Amino acid sequence: MRPLLAALLLVVASGCASLPGERDPRDPWEAYNRPVHEFNDGVDKAILKPIATGYQKVTPTFVQTGVNNFYGNLQDLGTGLNNILQGKVKEGASDLGRLAVNSVIGIFGFWDVATPMGLEKHNEDFGQTLGWWGVPSGPYFVIPLLGPSTARDAPARYIDPQYFWGRYIDDEATGWILLGVDVVRSRANLLKAGSILEQATLTEGDSYTFVRDAWLQRRRSMVYDGKPPKDPNYDY
Repeated sequence: MRPLLAALLLVVASGCASLPGERDPRDPWEAYNRPVHEFNDGVDKAILKPIATGYQKVTPTFVQTGVNNFYGNLQDLGTGLNNILQGKVKEGASDLGRLAVNSVIGIFGFWDVATPMGLEKHNEDFGQTLGWWGVPSGPYFVIPLLGPSTARDAPARYIDPQYFWGRYIDDEATGWILLGVDVVRSRANLLKAGSILEQATLTEGDSYTFVRDAWLQRRRSMVYDGKPPKDPNYDY
C-alpha cells in the first residue's frame, strides 16, 4: 500500500547507491527528469502535502482504513488479471476472489473480510507483467505529476485497470471526485515516507538521486517477486 515508503526504507537499510563518479546508465534522460522531479516536488509541497496532512488530521482512523480498503478493492481487479497473465493462476484467483468477497460482503470493499478468510492480497500491475515476460525496463522516466517510472512502465500504466479504473465510470463528476479522493488518501499514506526522504536529503544532499535509486531498486524487486538478481549498476 505504501510502495514509496517501502522503497525508501529498503535503500536506507541496504545502503545501496549508484556507482560513484559515473553517470547512471539507467538514467540517460536525467536532463529532462530532474526539472520534472523539481516541478512535481513543488506541486506536492504547495498543494498535495497540505491537503493530505489536513485529511489525515480531521479524518478518523477507521474512515481512512475504509477508504484505503475501498481503493485497494478496485486495484484487486488489475492485480488479479496481471497475476494470471504472469502464469500465477492461484494468486490471480485469490485476487479476483478478494474482489468478489469484499465487494459483496465487505460492502464495496470498505471492509476487508477477504484477508481473514485466507485470500491474500497481492500487488501486480501491467509493467510488472511486461518485466516478467522479459521486456527490459528501459531508461528511468519521471512523469509530470505522477512521479517515477520507466520507459516500460509509463505507457503500461495507462492501459492498466489498477491505475485508470476511472475510465469505466460513466458519470464524469463522480470519476473526478473518486480520483481526487484517491490522490489525497494516497499522499496521506506517504506522509511518513516524506519525513524519511527529508532526512535522507539532508544526509545525501540530493533528493532526486535518492528517490530514483529507491524507486528503481524497489521496482526491480517487485518485478522479480522480491528475489531480484544482482544489479551491476549498484555498489553493494
